[in-house]
Amino acid sequence: MSERIQGMLKGVKAGRISLNRALKLLKELPYRDLGFAKVDHHRTLRRGFPEVIFGKGKTAEQIISIAKKIVSHDGTLLITRTDKKVCSKLKKIYPKAVFEEKANIIYLRKKLAVPKKGIVLIVTAGTADMPVAEEARVTLELMGNKVEALYDVGVAGLHRVLDKKDSLEKASVIIVIAGMDGALASVVSGLVSKPVIAVPTSVGYGASFSGIAPLLTMMNSCSPGVAVVNIDNGFGAAYFASMINN
Repeated sequence: MSERIQGMLKGVKAGRISLNRALKLLKELPYRDLGFAKVDHHRTLRRGFPEVIFGKGKTAEQIISIAKKIVSHDGTLLITRTDKKVCSKLKKIYPKAVFEEKANIIYLRKKLAVPKKGIVLIVTAGTADMPVAEEARVTLELMGNKVEALYDVGVAGLHRVLDKKDSLEKASVIIVIAGMDGALASVVSGLVSKPVIAVPTSVGYGASFSGIAPLLTMMNSCSPGVAVVNIDNGFGAAYFASMINN
């Protein structure tokens, strides 16, 4: 039995929560059906973090409806691939909602996550990879991770990443974000004994095929210990890194 359910039963016995209120909360525990979306209220129990809203393709009204259910149940809200217009509407309901423009993320944090001991290091090949890196950074911090970053240390100037070996060594897990040829993930992995999560980006000239070329390079890494997520998926890399760092 989860701590939430145990606390609810104690509240009923102590008279702090009515029986009808407890039954309503229990009914909504698995998920809430909104017709266009089924909000997963068990996500925190199963995964340790509430359901995250993928904003792209959803209307502002749909996002806000889902957000209301998540906030009322879990208190923490994270919306990825969204924009300032959605945040402006959301702020009318939740004034403390924050829009991170570089990451295209909206978040609301009513309580701090339990801090994790290790450091997650984000490394990018170029400045153009920073939007994906910022998506990862915000996600990691909201999940309670200590985050450090090395931006623009790609293989075109290899001395830049070699100069930061101390930072690489003290990290518990490293996220490497690169477009073009995507070679940086293999280089970093070959320098450390830490797990590396590689994120290919859609940055690059025509033959990079909008991220396909770095994706294949990373998947074919000759250095063991490299896991690869989808193109531009800073959120997915951050979620995985947070689980490793837990």
